[in-house]
Amino acid sequence: MQNNHKTPSIIDALIPIFLLIVMLSMSVYLYGDNSSYGANQIALILGASIAALIGIKNGYTWKEMEKGIVKGISMGMGAILILLAVGALIGTWIMSGTVPAMIYYGLKILSPSIFYFAACIICALSALSIGSSWTVAGTLGVALIGISLGLGLSPEITAGAIISGAYFGDKMSPLSDTTNLAPAIAGTDLFTHIRHMIWTTGPSLIIALILFLILGFKPTSTGDTQGLAIIQDTITSAFNISMFSFVPLVVVFILAYKKMPAFPTVLIGALLGGVFAVFLQPQIVSNFVNKPELSKGLTMLSGVWTALHSGFTFNSGVEVVDALLTRGGMSSMLNTIWLVICALTFGAVLETTELLNIIVKSLLKFAKSSGSLIVTTIATCIGVNIITADQYISIVLPGRMYKTEFARRNLAPKNLSRTLEDAGTITSPLIPWNTCGAYMSASLGIATFAYLPFCFFNLANPIVAIIYGLLNVKIEKIDKETADKL
Repeated sequence: MQNNHKTPSIIDALIPIFLLIVMLSMSVYLYGDNSSYGANQIALILGASIAALIGIKNGYTWKEMEKGIVKGISMGMGAILILLAVGALIGTWIMSGTVPAMIYYGLKILSPSIFYFAACIICALSALSIGSSWTVAGTLGVALIGISLGLGLSPEITAGAIISGAYFGDKMSPLSDTTNLAPAIAGTDLFTHIRHMIWTTGPSLIIALILFLILGFKPTSTGDTQGLAIIQDTITSAFNISMFSFVPLVVVFILAYKKMPAFPTVLIGALLGGVFAVFLQPQIVSNFVNKPELSKGLTMLSGVWTALHSGFTFNSGVEVVDALLTRGGMSSMLNTIWLVICALTFGAVLETTELLNIIVKSLLKFAKSSGSLIVTTIATCIGVNIITADQYISIVLPGRMYKTEFARRNLAPKNLSRTLEDAGTITSPLIPWNTCGAYMSASLGIATFAYLPFCFFNLANPIVAIIYGLLNVKIEKIDKETADKL
């Protein structure tokens, strides 16, 4: 059956991508920030359909493409499960007082003038210690967004600071899955890879921190002290705020540090939040359920169960607090999961029908020097992130494609592993339909295109990597004998 496949042309490969860009642009034009609530999904499915028609023209059967789609979606199942678990965690952590406590104490200790800077640092150190940008964004990130609103600051800039810090820490942590994946694909060892990344990642973080400091010291970033007091009073009058509220957060960080897989870690955190809600906030749970006919035990069970699947609803009469603490539940992630499935379907059809492979091979023709090869690798990683909607594929596929070329040019494998992270890992949260972009938007409650301009670290890192490549800075060579062994 394989012999019946025609090799696709570059025109074949570009048609579905060009039409998808047109449809996504129209989607954003017509629906704005609401484009991810159905319009983008339709664009991605239509794009996949166009790619499938081109595949049929080239001799691929629907069964072959369907098999590829199932495989592609299965690669995203881990992310989908984590999304569901994070939705549940947000619901129970608000009800248990964990998120309200983080907001309350955060408002007490964080100054508006250094808030963005501090948020970036806090998330960077947290992600560095546990190796997970997703865990940091879904826990600390949620609270930091709430604190920014209480201080009268921009939630979009705050989201940019959270993501910048979280992705720096994730990228530099030996506990991170992508940080282990990149050197494994490129053929180098983990700590050589991390040391080599410092040269591009360090300056990128410094640039980001300087910009966050500048934004923080602007006169408009002063906060509203009266509104701040109202938020704190509303939280303390409704919730039993104590240091015990932080136990679920500490447990999640310990489990993540011990390298327990993300899904069970977050799910345990969500269930633990439910348990603490019963013991620390029984009145909150009772008011939330609002069914006097139920026994106390059933009321507690119903409250936790509802928070897990539908999130928590807070009614205090203070609009900003109610909006902040009415969130979560697995059901809140279903639209994001719909987006992820549609994006993975599009990427899977392109990969199965060899359309993606043709584009990557065509790009190699432009890579004449070491610098242009690095630029081409960066462009490929970003393109694969856009097309396949998955950061792991954006590391694995370009890594496989360019490993031989790097060795042929006597370039050390750590150059490739660093480049894969500088572009593949870092740019994934900037794409709305990518699993990372969809996750960050859903967890933080900020549209991807709204926080994108403020993800200074994620925007600077690929640019710094390109400058290093073109100027031949810290691009290390190996001898031909070593290269031949790779």
